[in-house]
Amino acid sequence: MAAIIGDRASIEQRRRVAAEQAQRQPVRRRHRRRRRGISELFGREERLGPPPATYYALGVVALTGVLLGLVMLLSASGPARVVRDSNPYSMVLMQALWALFGLAIAAVVLTVPYRTWRSGSSFLAVVGFVLMLLPFTPGLGKEVNDARSWIDIGGFSFQPSEPMKLILIVLVAAMLDRRHKEANNFRRTVLPLIIVFVVTGVLLLLQGDFGSLLVILAVLAAMAFMAGVPLVHLLVPIVGAGAFFWLLVLTSPRRMGRFTAFLDIEGNKDLLSYQPWQGLLSIANGGLFGSGIGGSISKLGYLPLAHSDFIFAVIADELGLVGVVAVLGVFALFCWCGVQASLAAPDRFGMLLAGGISAWFGVQAMVNIGGVVGRLPVTGLTLPFFSHGGTSMAVSIIAAGLLMNVARRGVGER
Repeated sequence: MAAIIGDRASIEQRRRVAAEQAQRQPVRRRHRRRRRGISELFGREERLGPPPATYYALGVVALTGVLLGLVMLLSASGPARVVRDSNPYSMVLMQALWALFGLAIAAVVLTVPYRTWRSGSSFLAVVGFVLMLLPFTPGLGKEVNDARSWIDIGGFSFQPSEPMKLILIVLVAAMLDRRHKEANNFRRTVLPLIIVFVVTGVLLLLQGDFGSLLVILAVLAAMAFMAGVPLVHLLVPIVGAGAFFWLLVLTSPRRMGRFTAFLDIEGNKDLLSYQPWQGLLSIANGGLFGSGIGGSISKLGYLPLAHSDFIFAVIADELGLVGVVAVLGVFALFCWCGVQASLAAPDRFGMLLAGGISAWFGVQAMVNIGGVVGRLPVTGLTLPFFSHGGTSMAVSIIAAGLLMNVARRGVGER
């Protein structure tokens, strides 16, 4: 009898121990999940396999664009800098410093999992909008080419609209990711995007940056389409924005002049379309193999902004059709690899982030090159990786690093 009671006591004790272990196990799992989430925030996550081919292709293409852009910037700006400050390397050296700064930030971006930026998207948006207000601050704002979109601090110039493009892509990707089950809801999904676009658009118009506004509209529409927003919901804001843009053109003599010059470049080549006409002449002079690096005559005072908006014309003049195909190939490969990274992204946020960056580079390159070849109005947008502009160069490299981050964690090729 005593043996039976002892056996029952031992069984009950084992049951109590097992129950206590079962209660502790979920707590341990929760703590393990919490520790893993904190480690992911600082870049330590599960071991990744070998990077896919898209990862290396994006790095090679971006580096090729940066190096070729620095060489062509030296060729396009050298003569003008000799006349101005007797140093033909001053502009390209500053551009190279901005490129190194962008590479340093991109190296940090590559080590942090891209999902981290999803939780910090709201903070980035606040920083971006604050920066967009700084050009209107007395003593900080600087006007260049009829656009007050620069910040000047002790001779250091910065254009906040460039990082704002990347910040908006991160913000919109996070917004659409959180509302992926409400893509058909106009009020919950499309209306917040319209508010973000309107606030950004007002600041850009006050700065005089009409070209960036067009690019942002196209990129946001592309991201909404990728997120599954119905075309009917997208047509309403797109048509409304188009009507508003046309109203802006009609009410501004400067914009109307650019538009009419675009319609008849040869007829307005003496005044309104002088710059596009000179760009076309530069492209025609290039031929098949070009005049050689440094051999362009148009950059010697004939082609305004040869180092900035119209650097593509100098590339066509000095490198010929071969150089044109190379530059177009850089952007085509970059966008194609970006689309592949978007398709292979392990989550919706990564898909939208990679797709938005790819759309941004593709749209901005088309608008810039279209203006140079006379197929679109001149908007003053830079050509990523190539045009002079330190802010544009640094942000383009950082965006390429973020895109490589998404490609590094892709699952489609493994």
